[in-house]
Amino acid sequence: MPISLTRALGATVLGLGLITGTAHAADDTIKVGTMAGPESDVMQTAKQVAKEKYGLDVEIIEFTDYVTPNAALADGSLDANAYQHEPYLRAMMKDRGYDFAIAGKTFVYPIGAYSAKYDSIDDLPDGATIALPNDPTNEGRALILMHNKGLIKLDDPSNLEATPIDIVDNPHDYSFKEIEAAQMPRVLPDVDMAFINSTFTQPAGLTLDDALIKEGAESPYVNLIVVRDGHQNDKTVQELVKAYQSDAVEQKAEAMFKGGAVPGWK
Repeated sequence: MPISLTRALGATVLGLGLITGTAHAADDTIKVGTMAGPESDVMQTAKQVAKEKYGLDVEIIEFTDYVTPNAALADGSLDANAYQHEPYLRAMMKDRGYDFAIAGKTFVYPIGAYSAKYDSIDDLPDGATIALPNDPTNEGRALILMHNKGLIKLDDPSNLEATPIDIVDNPHDYSFKEIEAAQMPRVLPDVDMAFINSTFTQPAGLTLDDALIKEGAESPYVNLIVVRDGHQNDKTVQELVKAYQSDAVEQKAEAMFKGGAVPGWK
């Protein structure tokens, strides 16, 4: 999930370069933004289902950061995007005044803590360096998971935007590095443990089974198909949602993520 605006600006070129003009969905076409990589591969399956079942042409626009897809949706360059969970969506709507609506749910991509040095969380030494995603919701998500596992204590474990300054007890004297989510697999060898979203584990050759600690299927961080408010019931949008929430897409995600993608619509 999301990375900070300051650092994301440098990563927006790919997404912006792929957008030409303003989206103007006809009755049989829709332009949707997603993350480059395995999430885009899953959307390709939804695209095939949409064409075969509904005659809908889905144009997929790939992005490499978490900021641009919402900006593109807001300015009309996209008809929908599918990459973010609700806590991030709500934060972006509040901070930037976006008038968005949820059209449907996709998958929960559980976050996990991985290590190239240790095989068990019990082996993690005092003073270990832990890499956290530097976006507000996923950083809080990682810290809440650590709190729930008894590794640290937060002043408010329900605070989805917790940061290390909200830690009130750090009995193992862990140090924390805040890193862009997409860079986590690259820094993994240089830290003792790193929290990585399933979105980025698959390209790095990791699976959720490799995680020292991880979220379960009960995670509230289900990803969403998001549109501008007032368009959630559009025919093309609903056909996209139904195509995505299909057996073919579920099977593709299972093959890609090996248990690291949990259907959020069931």
